[in-house]
Amino acid sequence: MPSKTSHTLQTSLFRSQIKKRSFDEGTLQILESLLVAKDVKSLVEVRSALTEFMRDESLQIIREIAEKSVEHKLLCTDFLIRVFALIGDIQSSLSLRYEALVMREQKVAIDPRLQVSCTEWLTLAEHLVDHCFYSIANKACKKALLCIKRNHISDPETYHFFHDVHLIEKIKKLKDVSALSTSSRSVQAQAVEYLMQKTVEQSSEHSSISNETQCSGSSRFRSGIRKHNLRKLREHQCRQKTHCRD
Repeated sequence: MPSKTSHTLQTSLFRSQIKKRSFDEGTLQILESLLVAKDVKSLVEVRSALTEFMRDESLQIIREIAEKSVEHKLLCTDFLIRVFALIGDIQSSLSLRYEALVMREQKVAIDPRLQVSCTEWLTLAEHLVDHCFYSIANKACKKALLCIKRNHISDPETYHFFHDVHLIEKIKKLKDVSALSTSSRSVQAQAVEYLMQKTVEQSSEHSSISNETQCSGSSRFRSGIRKHNLRKLREHQCRQKTHCRD
């Protein structure tokens, strides 16, 4: 296990690399070394500190790259996705993945290479469902279905009907699961979400990947994430009250 001094130096080095915007494999290796061979308590503390630091830095980075090229934005976003995945911040990692796909969709007219496949949307939707982010998973499923429809319209002669029938069934099943899970929320949770919605969306606008889209995928995603966490908290409080009455 690295000594306390060594760990402190590694932490300072990682923070310095991020501050210098050195988004390369070397910086990721430093981060990996910070997360190796630690006891549970220390690892939790390290992850918590890194999450707080990276969330603050990511907002600054997103503002800094707002006027950069799409390619530059995607490279920076991919780096942030990997960092958040390493430190275990699933919320931020999935949020940025969603933002990146939305941005590619918006810019595909300029560069066809940015086109998002239905498989990419489906994979993201599966990960969202795995982590109980159902409302956004539902949106990702809808986008996956739209991709298949566009492919059929744009190139009907090479349209692989039988392959896509299976894919469509898979997407629709996942969409039904996410829709059912979303609708099963308590009335109280839905009321709280409605009251909080505008405040959450307004607070999310400044962290959008692109300044060109005020009502961005990022705003909707973070709204869904925060509402999901708030719902879980309310349900936990209700269970505690019921237990006390019993």
